Amino acid sequence: MNRLFPISSRMFDRLESEWDSPRIRHLVADILILSFIGALLVIEARRRAFLPPLLLAIVPTNHFYAIDFTLQLVQIVALAGIVFGLARSVANTVGKQLEILSLSLLRGAFRELTAFDEPITWSKAQPTILPIIALAGGALVMFVILRFYYQVQQHQGVKDDFYNLAGFVAMKKLIALGLLLAFFAIGLYTVQQYLAVGRAVSFFGDCYTILIFFDVLLVFVSMHHSSTYHVVFRNTGFAVATVLIRVAVIAPAPFNAMIGVGSALFAVGLTLAYNAFSSTIAKITVAPPTDTTPSTLPPAAPPPAQNGVKKHASSEALKI
Repeated sequence: MNRLFPISSRMFDRLESEWDSPRIRHLVADILILSFIGALLVIEARRRAFLPPLLLAIVPTNHFYAIDFTLQLVQIVALAGIVFGLARSVANTVGKQLEILSLSLLRGAFRELTAFDEPITWSKAQPTILPIIALAGGALVMFVILRFYYQVQQHQGVKDDFYNLAGFVAMKKLIALGLLLAFFAIGLYTVQQYLAVGRAVSFFGDCYTILIFFDVLLVFVSMHHSSTYHVVFRNTGFAVATVLIRVAVIAPAPFNAMIGVGSALFAVGLTLAYNAFSSTIAKITVAPPTDTTPSTLPPAAPPPAQNGVKKHASSEALKI
């Protein structure tokens, strides 16, 4: 592990730096624009029978699939926020998961219109009005809840010496890289299944299933450095929130919107309870000064310097 941690940390930092750069951000935006326009053109070519027979069987004829396809790419891009946020804060990672779910609800509202031939008439669209309202309304409610969720976060830093903290951060980065590889493997399998047998695989459903196990793994890793009851309960509760999100991904409308809003409310309630519990524990554990407590203490000697180890760490990376 002593050899693996520096390598994985450098790899993670390099990937994160590249992903957050303006160059990659602009490249991603250009890809989304070209994907949307390209999907519209391919669907139009399919409608006019300009495509080869192999593509005629897999390319849809409804232009609303172009929106569905591009929003799916937006969700895939948002998965990077989960991967890179995992090394910083478990709570913010759950927030990213809820963000993706809210985007999925909006995508589902457009997907309701793909079941009909164009042009869409009122008689055809009327049965989808209530599901669309439920999906769009659920996404809006989750958007509002997420704003409050981020506001009430009170991250507790891991109280440990520097070298244990560095190991904790390195372990979380290694786990995040493993999650990135898992997402990549699921993506390759999804594409292979669609091209080979024309079978649609629940990509985001599988991703959230993997997230459940990674969230539980983070609970155990965090216990190595902070095993207090309220921290363990909060981190385990966040894993339960991921389970609820996973169920919402596979549920039909309007149940997916209801479960999505419920998972967001559960995350907020868990955070508020954790904040209240932490404040109570902090008041109890503050011991008053006694007569036997010396009024002054000699300054502590600094830890011995070690080659190749920095003496500071990002406060963002130490949050649990």
